[in-house]
Amino acid sequence: MVATQSRPARTAEPIDLGIASRVAPAWWIWLAAWPVTAVFVLSNAATPLYVLWQRDFGFSKGTMTVVFAFYIVGLLGSLLVSGVASDRLGRKAVLIPALILAAAACLIFATAPSVIALMIARLLTGIAVGAAVSAGMAAVTDVAGPERKHLGALFASTAMVLGAGVGPLLSGVLSETVPAPTATVFLVEIALLATAFVTVLRMPVGRPAHRGAGSWIRVPRVPHANRRQLFLGIAVFAPGITATSFVLSLGPALLSGLLGTTSRIVAGAMAFAMFFTATAVQFAARSLPRPAMMAISAAATALAMLTLVIAVHTQSPTSLIASALLAGAGQGLGQLGGLSLLNHAVPAARLAEANAAFNIGGYIPAGLLPVSAGYLSDVVGLSTGATTFALTLLALSVLAAGAILRNRPALTPA
Repeated sequence: MVATQSRPARTAEPIDLGIASRVAPAWWIWLAAWPVTAVFVLSNAATPLYVLWQRDFGFSKGTMTVVFAFYIVGLLGSLLVSGVASDRLGRKAVLIPALILAAAACLIFATAPSVIALMIARLLTGIAVGAAVSAGMAAVTDVAGPERKHLGALFASTAMVLGAGVGPLLSGVLSETVPAPTATVFLVEIALLATAFVTVLRMPVGRPAHRGAGSWIRVPRVPHANRRQLFLGIAVFAPGITATSFVLSLGPALLSGLLGTTSRIVAGAMAFAMFFTATAVQFAARSLPRPAMMAISAAATALAMLTLVIAVHTQSPTSLIASALLAGAGQGLGQLGGLSLLNHAVPAARLAEANAAFNIGGYIPAGLLPVSAGYLSDVVGLSTGATTFALTLLALSVLAAGAILRNRPALTPA
């Protein structure tokens, strides 16, 4: 207490970002986003490899979605801690352990002897990703500084979706062209994580001036005045990321049924195209008014679900690819709109916790609905399971669009 009282100049500012972070050049904003990208490369790197593990370990489509869902479980558990810890201890204190856990997950993936090992690796990956979306994204905003909040939101959001897209493409290509198809990509990813580790060590962000009060493990929340913004952000982000999660978990099975191919390069390329679209639309739409951006997100997700129904009932690979691209657009715009809204509305001292709350709201349905669709597909067939999933998400997207149109003033905070 004596030390705190002897420095009154800092008591008016709840979090000290450091002078360097407030005047950092633009290239440091890009570099600060690299740890987020590196972790998200791992998040989806396993997608094209599931067909190999399924062949080796003999598990069903339902079990495949459960393996995917272990990632969601780890991520949600991480978000209960990482947002608060980042705001209290600093971004580096959360990101460094997260990168170490990500490297451990790579080693388990590379040597996995059973489906249980895959679940453990996905769990650790989810924990690392939870830290990346709370502390990592907040670090990008910190480096950008208060005058470049919109740029910080754009870089943080595109870092996430770019990494999510590069992972499966890299995995698909390496698994088809080099020895040890289920190991090589994870050794490459360890090298990427090492560079991210060095980046975090050098990142120009300060430590919080105050550690706050209350429980360290809690459901992340935002100040009362920002609850409506959080709800609206989740309303459009959740359907978008649920749509892309479905493509990641069951997309290879649909491709196999529609194209008769188990090519890991094709599966990885479809996932990459989906997330490349998510990246591109964020840059293309960055100057749009936020209500328009979020309404377009909801519309894109709804169209993605309509084209998914067409794909499974007409056996059309073109419609399936169109559905994946529209899903990417829906996630990208919803994610950027929600993050930008929170960056402008929520105080810096609560930003990582707000990011955690935002992602919890998105990832809960992204875990539950694809898993439900996977097990339903085992019982009634992939076509009926995919159709049921699509119609459910279509309804949620329409409701989200209505909420955005009714609450446009709340989307443009001063």
